[in-house]
Amino acid sequence: MNNLLINRLFSQNALKDMTVNQNSSILNSCINKHKNSFNGDDNKAAISYLYKYSGKEYRNEYFYKNTLLNKLLIGRHSLNTTTALTELNIGNSKADFVLINGKAVVYEIKTELDNLDRLDNQIKDYYKAFDHVCIVTSKKHLNKVMEKYGNTDVGVCVLTERETISTKKEAIENRTGLEHSSIFKMLRKKEFEIVLSKYYGFLPKTNQFVYYRECLKLFERIPIEFVYKETLILLKKRVKLANQEKFLNDIPYELKTLVYFSEYNERQYDRLLDFLNNHIIKEEENVFSLFER
Repeated sequence: MNNLLINRLFSQNALKDMTVNQNSSILNSCINKHKNSFNGDDNKAAISYLYKYSGKEYRNEYFYKNTLLNKLLIGRHSLNTTTALTELNIGNSKADFVLINGKAVVYEIKTELDNLDRLDNQIKDYYKAFDHVCIVTSKKHLNKVMEKYGNTDVGVCVLTERETISTKKEAIENRTGLEHSSIFKMLRKKEFEIVLSKYYGFLPKTNQFVYYRECLKLFERIPIEFVYKETLILLKKRVKLANQEKFLNDIPYELKTLVYFSEYNERQYDRLLDFLNNHIIKEEENVFSLFER
């Protein structure tokens, strides 16, 4: 039950509660379960404590994503030149984490809590839309992953005990599987219209019932190299970068991924920071407040 609560704590719904409602019942529940070992005073300290607990006892998908964003996007690249995306639908799969700068790399996360049953199909799907694919896994799965993908173009990384990303095998470019339809379905309507307009100079004139199908037909006739190049340009623009670097500097390490993908404005950032600095609401305080009403 405790681990399920931590899953819910590091989520967009919980972040929204913290920002909009200036309260988080999930955070309060987590802290009350750890009240014998946690001695902090504010919400920021509570979140930091629970994140460290997760790192030792329950390294879930968010923990992996947050390490990737902090170590690769913020630590190795730049928010001004590199964009991260998450939960991209590609074929029958959903890409956990995609990093785009001069090239694009799909990172498929396999935590120690996961199995590898779907991995083959996921890798095949990702190569339909991107030319670099990397598996990020734990020490538990490393040997199996290396045995299967050691002689392929797929990269392999491990999340170490010290919470670093260790590259065991570099991803190699492979565009042989790129597929027009998979890229088209990954793009938003405005995005594939930009590609079509740039290549043809026009969009199909037809009714809305067959418009999508006609756009796909035209899209499939464009050289795949042109499609791929334009797709990366468009995907890089999905994350609004206005003041992103300035604000993320003030956000705790533990929440950077949630905040990055929330695309908050200045007012929302300020409200979140207010919440983080607020005094913790403990169980006894909640009980006492009931008698005051």
